[in-house]
Amino acid sequence: MIKSNPKICIVSDLDGTLLPASKIPRPEDCQLIWKFLAETDNKFTIATGRTIQASRRYADMLKLQSPMIVFNGGMIYHPVSGEKQILQALPEEAKAMTAEILKENPHVGVEVLCAEDTWVVNNTEYEKQHVRICGVTPKYGSIEEITGIWLKVLFAMSPDDMPAFMKYIADKHFQNVDFIRSELKFYEMLPVGNSKGSALQEYRKLPGMQDYKIIGFGDYDNDIEMLKAADLAVCPANAADSVRNISDLILDRTCEEGAVSELISKIVSQEIVL
Repeated sequence: MIKSNPKICIVSDLDGTLLPASKIPRPEDCQLIWKFLAETDNKFTIATGRTIQASRRYADMLKLQSPMIVFNGGMIYHPVSGEKQILQALPEEAKAMTAEILKENPHVGVEVLCAEDTWVVNNTEYEKQHVRICGVTPKYGSIEEITGIWLKVLFAMSPDDMPAFMKYIADKHFQNVDFIRSELKFYEMLPVGNSKGSALQEYRKLPGMQDYKIIGFGDYDNDIEMLKAADLAVCPANAADSVRNISDLILDRTCEEGAVSELISKIVSQEIVL
């Protein structure tokens, strides 16, 4: 019987943290997560920039029973009950901002993630890659055709184009929105102040969560606020330097090697003390 005290909730990023490049969880990791959940009062959940549609299959694979943070902190979604708690949506002016960005950067893929649907506005090769990675079935249309509440906008491009695009965004001084790089090829527009970290603060208020210590587990820039908001910040060996610099614990294994299994093993053996 696995024993662990105090009660712990692991909140894990998906891509680059829990998921290897194949985007399929390692069977060994799944088995250890199942055991961790079945034999203790601990919790395991995910915090991702993905939509419900793109993260739902992982909730099923991992047999998650706890709410998940999706849309990079825009929503808390319960995979069992289906309950959705929208935490923050983009302002109305985000539509005009997106149109302006697209007009001046026609080479950049544009994807608008709404509460119910994913809309592809500019379907470049890098945008097609993102759709394949997420495994979603998007809708295609212009900004004017999009229906639903906007939770974030994703811009997809070559990593070589990213520095110039980030400078372009910075020079624009857009108001009431934030931007974050979520991967080498992806840059995102989010509601101002919105992050996995702000969502984690709301997560702590959910019924029963007051009894838990939270371990944040992530690898990239969009995980930093979550790691700062957690009781313990942990990252895999492959994490970006920006994440390694603020983490309490850097694991020996990468996401390819089963970093999540290493983390759970350290909790079970009580090498990690909270």
